[in-house]
Amino acid sequence: MKHKILFFVAVTMLFISCKEEVLPKPKAMLRLDYPAAEYNLSDPDCVYTFERNILSNINENKDCSLVLDYPMMKGSIFLTYKKVDGNIRELLIDAQKLTYEHVVKADNIAPQEYINPSENVYGMFYEVSGNAASQSQFYVTDSINHFVTGSLYFYAKPNYDSILPAAMYLQNDIRRIMESLRWKK
Repeated sequence: MKHKILFFVAVTMLFISCKEEVLPKPKAMLRLDYPAAEYNLSDPDCVYTFERNILSNINENKDCSLVLDYPMMKGSIFLTYKKVDGNIRELLIDAQKLTYEHVVKADNIAPQEYINPSENVYGMFYEVSGNAASQSQFYVTDSINHFVTGSLYFYAKPNYDSILPAAMYLQNDIRRIMESLRWKK
């Protein structure tokens, strides 16, 4: 009789222990999909033109500084124009300094040079990874007359994992701005 009870207990334990353990599911991350980018020529009342994503709304200031607002992504690309007047060195230092101020919160800052001699456009794109306030910075210049800086900011507390899809999308837009930027004669 004792053997039957032990056998019954062993079989019962075997069946109970073979069930999969029920664990709560981890919180899911929101998947952010954005439509394919479509670009139109933007010809602001300034000394330069560029192509911009049709998802953005453009706000012009009188000094040729622009804001490309992306309400769907809660972010903006800020463009600032400066006239070069023998101060190219100072403008370059200021643009680089602005980027490297994010080094405190950034995990990495990756510079990428941009050169387009046929259109006289030279610059640098900085991809900032980590919980920095700005995920991308850039500048372009003709080295003689014009200097444009740009920064990407989101209207949210920096959380790199959460904003990464939007940051990558807008970084492509920034590259398109740089590649399509032309100085007016």
